[in-house]
Amino acid sequence: MHIPEHRKAIDKLDAQIIRLLNERTRHVLAIGEIKRRAGEEIYAPHRERAVLKRIARLNQGPITNEGLQAIYREIMSSALSLEKTLTIAYLGPEATFTHQAAIRKFGASLQYVSQKTIADVFTEVSKNRADYGVVPVENSTEGVVTHTLDMFVDSDLQIVAQIVLPVQHCLLSNWPRASITRLYAHPQSLGQCRNWVQTNLPRVEIIETSSNARSAEFAAREKNSAAIAGVLAAEKYRLEILDYDIQDNVANATRFLVLGRQCPPPTGQDRTSIMISVTHKVGALHNAIAAFRRCRINMTKIESRPSKRKAWEYFFFIDFEGHQEDRKVQKALHLLSDHCNFVKVLGSYPNSE
Repeated sequence: MHIPEHRKAIDKLDAQIIRLLNERTRHVLAIGEIKRRAGEEIYAPHRERAVLKRIARLNQGPITNEGLQAIYREIMSSALSLEKTLTIAYLGPEATFTHQAAIRKFGASLQYVSQKTIADVFTEVSKNRADYGVVPVENSTEGVVTHTLDMFVDSDLQIVAQIVLPVQHCLLSNWPRASITRLYAHPQSLGQCRNWVQTNLPRVEIIETSSNARSAEFAAREKNSAAIAGVLAAEKYRLEILDYDIQDNVANATRFLVLGRQCPPPTGQDRTSIMISVTHKVGALHNAIAAFRRCRINMTKIESRPSKRKAWEYFFFIDFEGHQEDRKVQKALHLLSDHCNFVKVLGSYPNSE
């Protein structure tokens, strides 16, 4: 076939794709109307996971599974925006990794609202000014985001999904690397790129900022300046990317939580997050978490935080495999309560990443 014939075939296929996409969207809108009448949430993390897994199974190439899933994420985002004007609050400012993670989860068609603090994200969702919130909870290099955990103490919001975003730090500047005398960086980003900076920019002045976006903003307006930030920040502040992947750990990733008001149903591959407080006596924590071993449940994370209510009293945040509706999880939670002052389920959600 010659180029004109290929283009004619593409035009014919585009017409079919458009017709089928609109037919698919009409079914999505019908489901949304049924959900609305039943008082259910429009966004369904469990269904999203099932769709993305199914299209990966059906895919025969040459499009990669990741590329096809990105296309479908935007298809689902477009349909969601027609069902309801969904608002996603996220820890800002715009063009941070949290913003990037939110777009990766919900697609580009929804309304995103930047918040100054993690507390503000919780407030926007709890007061129904936003449908969902996205906050960071841990980084594979720098550890847990303690303020996010602390917010769950007094919040009734549920964790409805998680996002694991591979972190790609870049050196951004509109100046040649040899002329850079000042580097703007958020402390976490700097910590994740410290060896690279010491090797490649050993004599620059390092100035810490409140976010990657602020770093990029300063670098864009100041002579001989650079920033450590992501691709989204480079686009927003019109900076050149001098170097990609400058993080010291190639496996660097950040985990984000999606906050909502209703727990999604089980998918068969879920994670549950809880918060507990144990009695102040020898062996209390050991006796409490023995419930997971007895019920053959894999505990994937435990983190302690001061209660801030009483000296030397701690809350423990625990992640484990399974859904709170699973029988063995319910049994474990019952056994756990025998050794705890209280047990609070923060949410069950698809363990999809």
